[in-house]
Amino acid sequence: MTETMTASRVVQSNERVTIELEDTGVAQVRLTRGDKMNALDPGMFEAIIEAGDVLASTKGVRVVVLSGEGKAFCAGLDTASFGRTPDANEPELTERVYGNTNKFQQVAMTWRKLAVPVIAAVHGVCFGGGLQIASGADFRVVHPATRMSIMEMKWGLVPDMGGYALWRGLVRDDVLRELVYTNREFTGAEALTIGFATFNDPDPLARATAIARDIANRNPQAVRAAKRLQAGMFDRDTDAILLEESIEQHAILRSPNQIEAVMAAMQKRAPNFEDV
Repeated sequence: MTETMTASRVVQSNERVTIELEDTGVAQVRLTRGDKMNALDPGMFEAIIEAGDVLASTKGVRVVVLSGEGKAFCAGLDTASFGRTPDANEPELTERVYGNTNKFQQVAMTWRKLAVPVIAAVHGVCFGGGLQIASGADFRVVHPATRMSIMEMKWGLVPDMGGYALWRGLVRDDVLRELVYTNREFTGAEALTIGFATFNDPDPLARATAIARDIANRNPQAVRAAKRLQAGMFDRDTDAILLEESIEQHAILRSPNQIEAVMAAMQKRAPNFEDV
């Protein structure tokens, strides 16, 4: 795949997560605890939530690509956390700290809550909480040899980082039950057949970035509206969906970006959109 030369700037960088924003509007978000296979420790939970907040408030972000450095996307919960003394000030899991989620759910749901599309580039290992984080993306490009598992039952737990909310309509019900109950490992190639992967590619990051740049070249106002419509599609009844379509389209029609999309297409040139 041919690499497109782009300029970028660092928006956030720490020991857990980095964000670089390309001049294309694509934000490259990388989990950077590669020496630990990007396993989720308390610092990683905090850094991922912070990254979501930074992306939500950074002007010029049109699409996000989420990946992991090193040998894995994310190996799930750092097992060292099992021996950690509970923090007496930690809120109960049932407390809704981030709107409709607790801290652990927010790590996966923050990607679905972002106004812009998120593409996960998955390689190496994607277990447990890592799979739920990847599921928070709008779609996933997965290396066919990736090792994947809904891992929680191995530790006597249930998936509780938003998985059940994110897997609705993604994986067939009986297949999901089997994967949860057995914590069976499956490959990225099998993930494509059962719904966890959107595409297989030997270079997931390059493929995800290419798709992201294509999306970033669309009317950002329409892309955001489409994500809002998609988010409500399974929860609204038909009448509500029809009305929401009309509301979103009414706001877009004859707007500067919509006119620019038409003119660019007619003149066979790259569009110059205003960020929203």
